[in-house]
Amino acid sequence: MEKAADLQDAASLTLKFKFNPKLGIDNPVLSLAEDHDPSDPWSLERPRFCLLSKEKGKSFGFHLQQELGRAGHVVCRVDPGTSAQRQGLQEGDRILAVNNDVVEHEDYAVVVRRIRASGPRVLLTVLARHAHDVARAQLGEDAHLCPTLGPGVRPRLCHIVKDEGGFGFGVTHGNQGPFWLVLSTGGAAERAGVPPGARLLEVNGVSVEKLTHNQLTRKLWQSGQQVTLLVAGPEVEEQCRQLGLPLAAPLAEGWALPNKPRCLHLEKGPQGFGFLLREEKGPDGRPGQFLWEVDPGLPAKKAGMQAGDRLVAVAGESVEGLGHEETVSRIQAQGSCVSLIVVDPEADRFFSMVRLSPLLFLENTEAPASPQGSSSASLVETEVPSLEDTVVPSVPLGSRQCFLYPGPGGGYGFRFSCVASGPRLFISQVTPGGSAARAGLQVGDVILEVNGYPVGGENDLERLQQLPEAEPPLCLKLAARSLRGLEAWIPTGAAEDWALASDLL
Repeated sequence: MEKAADLQDAASLTLKFKFNPKLGIDNPVLSLAEDHDPSDPWSLERPRFCLLSKEKGKSFGFHLQQELGRAGHVVCRVDPGTSAQRQGLQEGDRILAVNNDVVEHEDYAVVVRRIRASGPRVLLTVLARHAHDVARAQLGEDAHLCPTLGPGVRPRLCHIVKDEGGFGFGVTHGNQGPFWLVLSTGGAAERAGVPPGARLLEVNGVSVEKLTHNQLTRKLWQSGQQVTLLVAGPEVEEQCRQLGLPLAAPLAEGWALPNKPRCLHLEKGPQGFGFLLREEKGPDGRPGQFLWEVDPGLPAKKAGMQAGDRLVAVAGESVEGLGHEETVSRIQAQGSCVSLIVVDPEADRFFSMVRLSPLLFLENTEAPASPQGSSSASLVETEVPSLEDTVVPSVPLGSRQCFLYPGPGGGYGFRFSCVASGPRLFISQVTPGGSAARAGLQVGDVILEVNGYPVGGENDLERLQQLPEAEPPLCLKLAARSLRGLEAWIPTGAAEDWALASDLL
């Protein structure tokens, strides 16, 4: 990590651009020139945009880690042969935005949640590490580095149902895309929200960029009585061109969609919630968690749950790819009040067809985040005793070893905190149902050794940052500490919370 003096020297550098025709964006290149305008951040650098997609049952192919001791979310590894590698994501890249949401200063768990909630496709705005450090040194930590689309200036996902006049649009004639739509006044397309002069991007989740006019005509005919188009109006197209943003589906807002996700708020009654969660394959063959045996008169039914609904998220966090036990644990961790996001079978098929997560189209029905702002785990509340009532030994008594293996998301399911005095590292959060919970880790446990190396020295954080590269299992030597008095040896404001392992995304 560069020293502050090195960053000051680096601040004299600027970034110039080379146009990359493959990516369609300007890539920053370091230069010794000093011809930038200090009042214009875009004269320094332009971020890169990586549109990633994943196949069923697979990941995007990169590992994300929070940078220790400072704000920022770092790509710490890119797997070869994956979408992340093909789209130019690189180790050391800082993630500035997920889809159209700036996340540079968001909590790490929120960033992971946003990426997972994006479903099979996600648009990441990234900046190489050195370019990021130069920009921050010149512009300051609060400067806006990330371009985003303005309010209401987004591509549109429009669902059109044929009427007596057909779909109500024609397509500009050309042998191959790009294609623009010509609307019939008052026709079905106009009523479905297609703007005048819109560029056609996708039909039923399939890009039309490489289709010929005949292939496009055939695809529209095969759609039958209804079709879903991804389109961008002239204003959107121009703003994306100016910012270098791709016209990407994850940026879209929904118009006249036939199906939407539903947010259900349940409060447990004397007979429970009144539903059964079961793991099975959905209409598209994807495994998922489905809701059955919804009992009349009980909270689930009153909240609008229907038998056959697929569970999409718990407390606003996607459960895609999670097993049955971990999903149940996340529901149980919410206590007597639970917020679930679900889709019925028709909505499930629709969002699968357009290859977008229903969580992108929640509108104002999104579930509130958990009180701690983190994903599945909730911090255990501790009683704060007076100092004179608390005896804190310098070294916790007794120890045990725990062996952990990465879970489905690549993480170990716990977080730790670091303090300047007392035992340096302790477990501050454990994900219910995760690897750490199954191994018996508890909030308040003090970390004595990691993979055989004692902790308590100056190089602890550096060694912990390298753990995602280590072969599992992760071996921790722990000492139990009573939660009573846990906060007594943490000076106010001295503890910082970091994710131990990277998350596979």
